Amino acid sequence: MTGATVLRTRLAHALPFYYGWVIAGNGVALSLSTRTVMAVATLSVFVVPMTQSMGWSVGMFSGAVSLGGLVAVFISPIVGRWLDRYGAGVILGMGSLATGVLAIGLAFVTHPLAFYFLYVPGRMIFSGPMEIGLPTAVSNWFIRRRPLGLAVDAVAKGAGLAIVPWAMQLIITGYDWRTAWVTLGVLTLALGVVPSLLLLARRPEDMGLEPDPAPARGDPAGQGADAAPGSGNPGGFTEINFTVGQALRTQAFWILAIFSGAGMMVQAGVSLHQVSHYINQGVDPRFAAMSASTFALAQMPASLFWAALARRMPIRFLMMSAAFVVALATAGTVMSDWLLPEIISAAGVGFGVGGLHLLIRLVWADYYGRQNLGTIRGLTMSVQVGGQALGPVIAGFMFDYFDSYRIPFTFFAVAVFLAGILALAAKPPRAPSPTHSREPAGVSG
Repeated sequence: MTGATVLRTRLAHALPFYYGWVIAGNGVALSLSTRTVMAVATLSVFVVPMTQSMGWSVGMFSGAVSLGGLVAVFISPIVGRWLDRYGAGVILGMGSLATGVLAIGLAFVTHPLAFYFLYVPGRMIFSGPMEIGLPTAVSNWFIRRRPLGLAVDAVAKGAGLAIVPWAMQLIITGYDWRTAWVTLGVLTLALGVVPSLLLLARRPEDMGLEPDPAPARGDPAGQGADAAPGSGNPGGFTEINFTVGQALRTQAFWILAIFSGAGMMVQAGVSLHQVSHYINQGVDPRFAAMSASTFALAQMPASLFWAALARRMPIRFLMMSAAFVVALATAGTVMSDWLLPEIISAAGVGFGVGGLHLLIRLVWADYYGRQNLGTIRGLTMSVQVGGQALGPVIAGFMFDYFDSYRIPFTFFAVAVFLAGILALAAKPPRAPSPTHSREPAGVSG
């Protein structure tokens, strides 16, 4: 048993609360550092100062996001297998170390190749290990309270994406964009490395603990008022675990993969270019940057809102609703050219995207279980990251051609609306063997 494992086990038995909240709490540190550095919301405030000072085109600049996502498409299945085998600690800790070093390096770029050389692997880490690792870690520690655990993680991420882009805009305005990159790198090295390496464990069973919820002793329902209705056993419900092969043979797997790709294409395309869109519409850059923070802030209450519904309504209906909110708000972005409609549209997109992020992470764990969750998410993350890679470059090159974001944003609104309709067909897959019981309430179709 390693020293870190001994530390985690002693801490888990000494704490007056469930150790899964330590796992979720580590996401707060990462959300204020590693998870924000290479996010499109943060990069959005660098688009104008970097392209203007370097004389680069917006399409070329956006291509780094897409290329980093493309690389993540190929490494995500590998990362998923590692998560199932080794857990998230080493992957997230080393990813944070690399991200911090790359961010500091970006402060010194003077050529497009140098920018690509540094940003592409950073974006790969964001789109692969970071996007798979933390939600998988949380899902592995929670069952009944999984929506709440994922909501806490999403709120932390939203807080980071609200604070960091605005703070970087202030640094860019007061100093320059190079100072902003150094600040991001130092922050990541300080908050992202050591906590992940020391505190993150793969699953509660590895530490001799039970996953949440452990059926209460003497509680005939196992989970009291939160027991899954119709679960068919006195312990609440027995978790369903699909193998990768079994998951691939279900219709829901492919529908959810397409939905994830389309939804994240729109999220990445709109969030990266929304600040530039408002600047292009004549909005003062300081006020235009508020759209990035508003977008991120709206995801925080959205995560709690969608989580509150996740055990009360079929999750596919919630995914459809979130997609429709994004479609409507993106259409509003097309027509926004001053501060008030800018804030309303950015808040609407953020509220819907907050639902997409939470529900996509939740549905894979609820539909297919924890045992092979990392591997399954690694495969589907390739489609999701592919969508995130396409969104920014589609918007960037369309802007270069039409000198306007109205056409790409209209395209995004239609695409996510159609994805919402498709989500209705993603009914929960049947249990892979008759020994498994039915799904918990939150996944019923």
